[in-house]
Amino acid sequence: MGTVILLTLTGLGLAALYFLVASGLSLVFGLADVLNFAHGLFLGVGAYATWWAAGNLPGAGPDGFGFVLAVAFGVAAGTLMAVLVELVLIRPLYSRTIEQVLVTVGLSLAGVALLQATWGADARPFPRPEWTRGVTGILGAQVPNGGLLLIIAAVLVLGALLAFLQWTRYGLVIRAGVENREMVTALGIDVRKAFTLVFAIGGAAAALAGALGGVYFGTVSPGQGSSLLIFAFIVVVIGGMGSVLGSAYAAVAVGLLQQFVNYYGTSGLGDICVVGLLAAVLLLRPQGIAGKVATA
Repeated sequence: MGTVILLTLTGLGLAALYFLVASGLSLVFGLADVLNFAHGLFLGVGAYATWWAAGNLPGAGPDGFGFVLAVAFGVAAGTLMAVLVELVLIRPLYSRTIEQVLVTVGLSLAGVALLQATWGADARPFPRPEWTRGVTGILGAQVPNGGLLLIIAAVLVLGALLAFLQWTRYGLVIRAGVENREMVTALGIDVRKAFTLVFAIGGAAAALAGALGGVYFGTVSPGQGSSLLIFAFIVVVIGGMGSVLGSAYAAVAVGLLQQFVNYYGTSGLGDICVVGLLAAVLLLRPQGIAGKVATA
């Protein structure tokens, strides 16, 4: 029983990491119709900015309020990067899908190369708070605190996103734009501001994933964002493009499936099962768990 509890909670921790990356990615595609392959760069920037701030920013550090300050600095850096990417590179290409893909793929590769050139290609130890190195006993299982931190953060982000989308004016514009962007534009609403805001939200969530992912894995590396982005795209497709709640459901399914299959099967089999789940969803419900059927 303790093993099942441990696998469930560590799987939910992995799911929380996937959701933080996928939530902004889903909104960006749902509203702006942009497949942003550079989204992993925001995660990398957030992770390295947090790592740098913990050792160099006055008042920041690996424990207590200092760690919160370091994470805030990392999130701000990731948000700023996302806004700059949208304004400078994506905005001129909203009606040019192929160019969007080429630019974001190129930016992703250039971003990894830049991180490697700046801080080296090897993984670096992440300055984790002391309490995240420990475990908490839950129903007979010793669960790593780093995973619990990710779960708490993902729940808070999910609640904040749903509240923002439900009860704010810009949230209403975003939800309406996901449903019918042409209608929103016809009403005289400048959706470009909503595009920039969605990129900022996505960048902040991805940067938070980078910072807390460093706590979860214990290290930070230049290619970390790219590897997590693959599973984030799978989560977005399974959950339904543009659906934050769908991304949450899909992240839980992917995280638990991966964790249980890798434990009870052979190493790497969980990844294959995740791809199998993606294929099944594409065949049986191509609009995703929470997506809507396209109508003519």
